[in-house]
Amino acid sequence: MPRSNRPRHRGRRARGMNGVEEQDDFARLRAGLRRTETKRGVAWTVQPISPERALKEYTCPGCHTMVPIGQAHIVAWPAEHLFGDEQGVAERRHWHSHCWRMA
Repeated sequence: MPRSNRPRHRGRRARGMNGVEEQDDFARLRAGLRRTETKRGVAWTVQPISPERALKEYTCPGCHTMVPIGQAHIVAWPAEHLFGDEQGVAERRHWHSHCWRMA
C-alpha cells in the first residue's frame, strides 16, 4: 500500500519529545530565559520581559524613572533569600535593561 504524505492528525499542534507543545517552547524563547547573575557578590535571578509581556508601569530602582508599558526590561530578585524563595520573589524589581547592566 502506498504511503500517504498527508498529516494524520489535522488540527493538532506539533509536540516535542517531552510532550510540550513546540509553540510553547518558542514563546518561552521569545520571552527570554531565566538565568542567575552575580552582581557585587550577590547572586540574582534575572528574567527578561518581552514588550508583549510588559503590561504594567514600574519604577526602575536604578534610575528611579518609569519603565513604561510595552517596553522590554529585566526583572531581578535575590537568588537565595534569607527568608526563602517566596520572599525573594516577592522582592523582585523591574529594571531598565541598561540600568541593570550598569548596576
